[in-house]
Amino acid sequence: MAIFEAIGRFFLDYPLVPIALLLVMNLVSLVAYYADKQKAKKGTWRTPEATLIALAWAFGSIGALVGMYGFRHKTKHIKFIILVPLAFIVHLLLFAVSLIAAL
Repeated sequence: MAIFEAIGRFFLDYPLVPIALLLVMNLVSLVAYYADKQKAKKGTWRTPEATLIALAWAFGSIGALVGMYGFRHKTKHIKFIILVPLAFIVHLLLFAVSLIAAL
């Protein structure tokens, strides 16, 4: 639990840093999904699926979810249907455990 306590302390002591990082990662993820959707429409080189999923797991899960359902992109691929929401749930759990451990 020491690692979660340290993460929670970081969130409590420097709240703007993690928020800024989350905003940046989610924006990067959202832009990547949008760009890939546009490339799909044009039939040009595409972003690898592994990259899009990795962006979701790299704390860009909200941007990935918004990109998936907002642009209707990759919504029929089972690995996206499972892995992107799972990343979001894991991120929520990590955040909650970290804050609880820090209190």
